This record gives sequence, C-alpha cells and structure tokens, in this order.
Amino acid sequence: MADRPMRLVLIGDGESVHLLKWALALAAQPGVDLWAVSSRGFLPAFDPVLPSERRLALGHATRHGGGNVAVLRQLPRVARWLQQVDADWLHAHYLTSHGTLALLARWGWRLRARIAGSAWGSDILVTPQRSAALRWLTTRVLRACALCTSDSAHMGQRMHELGAGEVMVFPFGLDELPPPAGPKDVALFYANRALEPLYRPERVIETFASLARDWPEARLVVAHDGSLAAALRVQARACGLSVGDLEQGARVQFTGRLDAVQQARWYSRAQWYLSLPASDSTSVSVLESLAHGCIPLLSDLPANRELVRHGDNGLIVAEGTPIRRADLQGLAARAGAIAQTNRQWVAQHGLFAPCVATFLARLRQIQDARVA
Repeated sequence: MADRPMRLVLIGDGESVHLLKWALALAAQPGVDLWAVSSRGFLPAFDPVLPSERRLALGHATRHGGGNVAVLRQLPRVARWLQQVDADWLHAHYLTSHGTLALLARWGWRLRARIAGSAWGSDILVTPQRSAALRWLTTRVLRACALCTSDSAHMGQRMHELGAGEVMVFPFGLDELPPPAGPKDVALFYANRALEPLYRPERVIETFASLARDWPEARLVVAHDGSLAAALRVQARACGLSVGDLEQGARVQFTGRLDAVQQARWYSRAQWYLSLPASDSTSVSVLESLAHGCIPLLSDLPANRELVRHGDNGLIVAEGTPIRRADLQGLAARAGAIAQTNRQWVAQHGLFAPCVATFLARLRQIQDARVA
C-alpha cells in the first residue's frame, strides 16, 4: 500500500483561495493522486494544479453557516462521480455543508473512501450554536471522519466535545517564511482584516484613537475592504483622526484590498499589528504579522491566547479597556527580541507544507491499518 499513490478528493469551495492553498500543498507532496469537487466553480489558478477531468464543479452559490440545501440536491451527481473516481479519501472542507455532502455520498452509495474533515472556524465555533438540528448534523459529520484537522487547540477541543475522534491541530500556515524585516516604524500600526462586522474594524479605529490621543506620531494603515469601509472613514474623522495619505500627514490611511507584495511591505514597516475580531481561530494574517516581526495587539479569544502571551510577545486587548501609549512601552523596549521570538515560532510551527506532509502521513497510517 505504501508504494501506491493515495487518491484523495477535496470537497469544498473551489472559488476560495483557502481551498486552492490546500490543493497546491497537497499536489506538491509525493504520492498523492489529487481530485476535487467544488460546490461552486474553480479559480483559474486551479488549472495548472488539477486537469479538468479531475474536477467536478456544481455551480452552486454555497453560503457558509447553513442554507445550503440546494447543494445537497446535487448529491446523486456527486456520488456517481465519486464512484468512478474510487478514492481512498474524501477530504471535506467546511464541515456543515461539504462534510454533509461527503457523508451522504459515502453512506448512500457505499463508497469505500473514508472521510477526513478540515474545520474552517464558524462551522464549529458558530454554526452548531444556531439550532439543535445544526448541532446534530455537525456531530454526525465529525463522528464520520476518521481524521479531522483544526487550526487551533481551542477549536480542536470544541470538535471533540461535538463528537470528533482524532483531531490534528496545526495552523493554516504560511507557504514560506518571509525575509527578516528591516528597521520598523515604531509609531506605525497596521490592520488588514476584512471590513465586515465579524472582524470589528470599528474597534480597531476606537483602539487606535485611544492610543493616538497622547501619541502624536502614531499612524494607522487599514487594508482590505468590506461593507463597513465608508462608515469607518466617518468614524475615524469623528474621533478626530485625519484620513488620507500618511505621506501627506494623515493619521489614518485606508488602502483597500492589497496583493501579497503590498501586504508584505506594510507588515515590514509596521511595528504594531491590530486584529480585534469577535470570533476567530488561528488567523493567517496574524501569523504573517508574527513572521514579519510585528508586535500583535489581539482581541481576547482562546485561539489568540495560543499565539500571544499577554505583555510578553504581544498584547491581548480586553473588552471595554482602552489602550494608552504607556501600555505598550514595555513591549516597545523589547521589540527586537519579540520580533525574533515570534518569527522563530512561525518557522517552527506555522509553515503549512510540513503540516500537510504530517497530515498525509497520518492518512496513510490509517489507510494501511485498515487494510492490515
């Protein structure tokens, strides 16, 4: 068995860069025969990774967190395609929707493939709390998985509570470690989560405004876009913060969505990184900030406490507690050492390819034990 390629089918949203990242990482590993089912279409970047004959696109507008009954109407089509593929593993991403699809296909059509499930965050931390039916469904999917993955210990524990068996915990990490950052702008703050309610960008503005009152040199760059973009500009001005180009003397600059190169430039310049969502697992953006030597200021969430030791390598921002410049002075004095420590942690624990290799090795062990 060890010499035969492992045939694995990704089941998820092929228009998501996150599923693409998994596909790229899996395809780069030896001994993997990769296929994919997408509830929607596929990003063009899938073309060099998977030929069209190894992909099935359902064309459904999947919504995370429920409301995906329509995609289940495609179940017979998916199951017949999976019968022809005859995979060893169905690897479902976002368990409430795509995990359900894998589960029903395996049960109803007696597929020999086993199921591995990768949780993405709200499918475990939010969706099961919405109704007893969704909790029951999540439990059934988790119990059907021979192996699950989680990107935080907190979410992994929640998965066990909901019925999961074996859960591998590793971050949805970086593809590679960036070059070490050069000299930092000690008064520059950077935030780049989506400008949507879940990520509470209004709290980022509030927190920075509190800091800026007694720190005239402090400046904030807000990247990304979203439904709150216009309101945030209004909020910043209402807090007495000028909005525009930092080079022209503004205190807050909104850049819109940035590409990876532009993101890296701001990470490299900024001393401080702000991320204050209401709910989160281990964030790739936070890992990127650590790798670039930023000092993170994060909301008080279990996954964030797995990365940041309050007052040691960053700051956990308590609800309703304003931050002053004096609160950051101890961290600022050790900025170089903190940057080195955080970057070393990412190098050891936050790179994606080694974690995927370990995941595949465990799938192979489970597969071989079943045959034996």
